[in-house]
Amino acid sequence: MSLGPLPNRRRGASLLIGTLQGCLGAIFLGSTILFFNGLQMLSLVLRPFSHEAFRRFNSWAAGTWWGLCVQLSEFFYGTRLVLTGDDVPHDDNAVIVLNHQSMTDIPVVLAVAHGKGRLGDLKWFVKDVVKYVPGIGWGMLFLDCLFIKRNWTEDRDYVLRVFEKVIRYSVPIWLVSFVEGTRVRPSKLAHSQKYARENNLMPPQHVLIPRTKGFVASVQSLRDYLDAVYDFTIGYVEGVPTIWQWIRGDVQRVHVHVRRYAVDQLPREDEALSRWLLRIFEEKDQLLSRYYENGSFPARDGTSP
Repeated sequence: MSLGPLPNRRRGASLLIGTLQGCLGAIFLGSTILFFNGLQMLSLVLRPFSHEAFRRFNSWAAGTWWGLCVQLSEFFYGTRLVLTGDDVPHDDNAVIVLNHQSMTDIPVVLAVAHGKGRLGDLKWFVKDVVKYVPGIGWGMLFLDCLFIKRNWTEDRDYVLRVFEKVIRYSVPIWLVSFVEGTRVRPSKLAHSQKYARENNLMPPQHVLIPRTKGFVASVQSLRDYLDAVYDFTIGYVEGVPTIWQWIRGDVQRVHVHVRRYAVDQLPREDEALSRWLLRIFEEKDQLLSRYYENGSFPARDGTSP
């Protein structure tokens, strides 16, 4: 089974301190993101004259605010990221796939990107409704993030237009795709296991069967522009935290195993690329099983830390 929720172990004074810490963090981040939204609105005056200046400004704004999130976790809360697997170059254009367990997966990705100096280059596949959310959603509108309706027939033309823009303006990109489509939950996992048995796939224990159509379209559309696909496997300790537990400082350590696949080594046919992603998630499921047994990921695939 997938990892359960992180228990609430704080009591008494510790709970009070954590709650105060979380409230202060939420107020700080909430107020600063609205400030950056204001700057992004002002940046619209740049767009008619220089798309490059507009893009660079908004990349800086996003990278700066996301950097505050990372620094708050690391220095104020003491959250430590344990990275294993492949070391990735600083200048790759990449699609990132990962297992999705909680909203806290997002600050984990931010921490990895921060370590590589790529925060401002992050772009996300997110639900269409997010663009109406003050702060996060409004900010993403200025970054060419992809707001999708989870219906490929409706999303396809819009997504391809964004990719054409990325290529035309040579936009550096780390494109984050939660290919499972939703967070792992017992009911969702049971549905994936049933689907796997009906389609001669290995029933997963810790991940959901990925939705391959959007991933295939992304890689095929950007193939000549991308350098690699990154596979991030996130392993939480003791349980999966909520975003409130994260900003309260309850998460001290998160493990992330990284695998890098050069694009020129990926299958070129759509069906073969779809099968490749299914295989990657079978391997991810096995990797998580070993992680929960041993408490760590291998330093490299097949080796001990």
